[in-house]
Amino acid sequence: MSATPRAPRAQPSRRWIAFFAVLGPGLVVMLADTDVGSVITAAQSGAQWGYRLLVWQLLLVPVLYIVQELTVRLGIFTGKGHGELIREHFGSAWAWISVGGLAVASMGAIVTEFSGVAGVGELFGVPRIPSLALAAAFLLLVVWTGSYRRVERVAILLGLFELAFVWVAIRAPLDGTQAAHEFLAMPLHHSGYWYLVAANIGAVIMPWMVFYQQSAVADKKLTPTDYTHARLDTALGALLTQVIMAAVLMAAAATLARQHSNAPLADVGQIAGALTPILGHELGTTLFGLGMLGAAMVAAIVVALAAAWGFGEVTGYKHSLEHHPLEAPWFYIVFSLGVIGGAAVVALVPNLVALAVGVEVMNALMLPLVLGLLVALAVRALPLAHRPRGAYLGVVIGVVALTSVLGVYGGLATLL
Repeated sequence: MSATPRAPRAQPSRRWIAFFAVLGPGLVVMLADTDVGSVITAAQSGAQWGYRLLVWQLLLVPVLYIVQELTVRLGIFTGKGHGELIREHFGSAWAWISVGGLAVASMGAIVTEFSGVAGVGELFGVPRIPSLALAAAFLLLVVWTGSYRRVERVAILLGLFELAFVWVAIRAPLDGTQAAHEFLAMPLHHSGYWYLVAANIGAVIMPWMVFYQQSAVADKKLTPTDYTHARLDTALGALLTQVIMAAVLMAAAATLARQHSNAPLADVGQIAGALTPILGHELGTTLFGLGMLGAAMVAAIVVALAAAWGFGEVTGYKHSLEHHPLEAPWFYIVFSLGVIGGAAVVALVPNLVALAVGVEVMNALMLPLVLGLLVALAVRALPLAHRPRGAYLGVVIGVVALTSVLGVYGGLATLL
């Protein structure tokens, strides 16, 4: 009796085509995660503490994946955005509290991104006003005239310029012996160290990331058959963003910490001036400028879109990049107000990049609310078969609780 023939497996080329069709929401949000504030935080960490904060960059890879993977599940299996689900399951009061936190985090992030744009412009002799105006106009043009997929492609292209930071780190005079010695030598008794731990946590897990990826998954109309590829997209993005953060930290540790300089890094020019001599002034400045500009632009798109999606989900106005601006005017207006407002603030008030580390600490202080609501939605809004349960649910709750406690403790450490 002949054996029943097995159904043919999908050809590798078809699997790759399917993966690249799904690729995007996770990669974009992770590239935006390494924004101007994150780069400054990583550089400050390396400058002040050498390689002693490097271990946190590695520990945060699985944490970041666990958090953002929940947004993938919620987006795929409910087809709804984060704010919309909070409103449906916990009421409008909690929805407004959540979107209020999103607004605060987004405001701080957008100002930081445009501060980075202005700083890069000044590196190349471009005055602040023209560089901000060009950046804002470009962002508005991309979003107002494009579909979701077009915006996604532009964001990925911009974000990949961040790989320049990896090249800077490769060329830096890294001291392997010193790195190995300091890797686990954590000065846990020092409040300044804990403050930067909180900043690094807040630089990796941000409220707008949760809103953006869940809404992007829904707006891209991914289906349950895309779930495996969407998780891989998220995992690759989580690894890539932390490689870039680690690269910036190591480059700063190899240059600034070696000079025994504990001075705060207050602006883009100061960081560039410290790191670019590794590659020579012209090449170093160009690579650093491209990396910082890519980080700023992709994050500005993501943050402003997250705010527009979040407010749309809570208020009920149409909120999709697939709608023409005349069909969803408030969505595009909120996005535009975020972009124009951020550029205007930076144009009027100089040296706001100095607030970058503080913005990341603020993100860390908001983690109990953001992550608490995310886990609550995962165990309540998802179909039963796709809810985290058993041992994995325990891992999720443990990771979220520990991360929130460390973020809050580090943020308040200087006050204790």
